[in-house]
Amino acid sequence: MTFPAPQTSSTIDPVAQTEVEFTRSDPGPALPTTAGIGRDGDSRETAKKNKRPRVSPDTTSDAKPGTKRTCSTVDAKGHKLCIELNPPDKNEKKSPYLAAAAAPNSELVGWCYDKPSGLDYMNRTDACMKSIGSATLIFTDTDPDSPALGTASFNVEQRIKTYPTKGDSGSNFAEFDQQIVVTPSYIDPVLRGVTLRWNVGNSCLACVTSNVRWTDDQNSPADAYWSISDLNPYEVRRGNVTTQWNGMGKETIDLGWSITATVNAGGNPATADYGTSGLAFVRELAPRCDDILGSAAPGCVLPYFKPTYTVDTNLNPAAGAYYWLMQEKMPDHSGSLKWDSLLQYLGPDSTATGPDGSAWTSKKSRDKICPTSWTAHPSDSSLGTRTCDEYAMASTHESGGFPGGVNEVTGGDKCAQLYADKMGDGSANFGLLADTRVAVNGPTGTEECGRAAIPATQNSGAFNKYPAPSWRLLDKDGFFLSNPGFEHCTSAATTCAWRKV
Repeated sequence: MTFPAPQTSSTIDPVAQTEVEFTRSDPGPALPTTAGIGRDGDSRETAKKNKRPRVSPDTTSDAKPGTKRTCSTVDAKGHKLCIELNPPDKNEKKSPYLAAAAAPNSELVGWCYDKPSGLDYMNRTDACMKSIGSATLIFTDTDPDSPALGTASFNVEQRIKTYPTKGDSGSNFAEFDQQIVVTPSYIDPVLRGVTLRWNVGNSCLACVTSNVRWTDDQNSPADAYWSISDLNPYEVRRGNVTTQWNGMGKETIDLGWSITATVNAGGNPATADYGTSGLAFVRELAPRCDDILGSAAPGCVLPYFKPTYTVDTNLNPAAGAYYWLMQEKMPDHSGSLKWDSLLQYLGPDSTATGPDGSAWTSKKSRDKICPTSWTAHPSDSSLGTRTCDEYAMASTHESGGFPGGVNEVTGGDKCAQLYADKMGDGSANFGLLADTRVAVNGPTGTEECGRAAIPATQNSGAFNKYPAPSWRLLDKDGFFLSNPGFEHCTSAATTCAWRKV
């Protein structure tokens, strides 16, 4: 690995995040299951825990392939109301009644508005669910040979927004909000009017949840009622629910949703199940709230999302080169996006203990890899003071110093020994070289940790923006470490030069 002296400026944002696509593990029995994800008994238990109705689909012969219906009981006139859920159309066009290009005032998650239909997206604080598709109400006679008496169709989306710090939401509590977006596309005059009710459940033990508040796209109060006789019968409606957490410690909160429809033409109400925040072993949409972080007020996040911390390799090229090399060489590739190998944070709620039974800390991991007896390998004076830099970091479960960890070693001498120095080829470049004072033949490439002499300013600068409190990282929360100035490199077996990003 070769690199120049640190740049004088950089545009790299170490904490910037990109929304990722995800697939729901429990979209509900009446919704199409995507990406081969099946259903099992856990989903039924989750629904029971969420204290909400779970509707068994009444799949009828006239339902389209790939769709499911849930139907009401038959009324005294022999009529029933069904809700048929259809997969989303990725080429779906927006209703003419939607606001123009910019997200409307009532949009809970601003970046979600223009995301393509048919997929779900999330980051550490927000979720944008656009895979729900459409709901078609079918008001029908029980005679299988009779045509439908009337139909109405609605496109449905959902949002979740968490607030990492109390006060971010404008309230004095840890909070997360939910929103449903309902856009009518057709209403048969025969129905005379349609009303929808959004049923929202949660498993929270220490929460206060508001009633559903409906608005239009301008965020003015409205209701979830549509009639073809209205001035604008196809206007968007948004249902909003606020949940405030006032507990202690931490709590992961399961969510569940359904929609109940009624029509003025008659029939009994019909309810469609829109699933939960995820099966018990995934819980991808379950917010977690806590008051554990001493440096931050209580708050909530979506811990299923694994954030990426980006080392500024423009300002800290020696540190970035070292971390990238270790990610390639270590057997478990800790922290590597390329290898999809997470680092797990050693959080303030950790219960890990050392051999003497006392609480284990990141300082103890660091002292084990970088003891006071360690000295830096001699190198060019232009590098300034050099300090011991361990990888994986002492603040993770993957540190070579962490007791019982996957990379545990007896001491720092068992790690790959490296140091930064001038290349000595007449150029102004620097590189990572083998420190042979301990292992005379240099690293074998199979070591489970690294120990390197890195310029002190880069050792400390590489993580000076690490946002553990604002990401609300708790013990064993996973994250990745990106080293963009070296991620074009294809192999650790050949010399690769730094690139400016």
